[in-house]
Amino acid sequence: MRVAGLLLAAGAGRRFGTPKALVPLDGKLFVDSAAELLRAAGCEPVVVVLGAQAGEVRAQATLDGVTVVDNPHWETGMGSSLRTGLHAIGTADAVLVLPVDTPGVTVGALHRLMELAEPTVLARATYDGEIGHPVLIGSGHFAGVMASAAGDQGARDYLKANTVRHVECADVADGADVDRPEDLRPGIRRRTGGA
Repeated sequence: MRVAGLLLAAGAGRRFGTPKALVPLDGKLFVDSAAELLRAAGCEPVVVVLGAQAGEVRAQATLDGVTVVDNPHWETGMGSSLRTGLHAIGTADAVLVLPVDTPGVTVGALHRLMELAEPTVLARATYDGEIGHPVLIGSGHFAGVMASAAGDQGARDYLKANTVRHVECADVADGADVDRPEDLRPGIRRRTGGA
């Protein structure tokens, strides 16, 4: 099964004070760490969607071995970035969708979802029973997700309307979103860590 990786990194990060793609952690920008994580897990291709300060992100980030696309409508929310990224994926059996602001996600968590990959699958990581990221979307759902993705909901409405497998990942990753600088608590795992 060919599993693509889709990194959503277009937001302005208003609560953080800067686009989260540009936030450094352990000497790397969030966007580089997340892209490297998807590549390390074996995702092919890896598509990175940029929006806010896209030129600055391109100037500062490495983004090796990935396809970078701009979402001209990024201000409308995550839904437009999801649509932009799915259009850019091309042929794949499934896609792992990861927001740039979840630095505690690990290869171990990605592999748990990737094991379920097939065109009909919908699955998402949970952390101690709380739903989180990444989300695995089979290719048979791409059209439905693109049709329903709007605003900041992303695929939420589509996932609510369909059967989704929940995959517990708290033992191998930290699924917390980093919305504000104080959320970068000590001990948060680096993306490439974990089993």
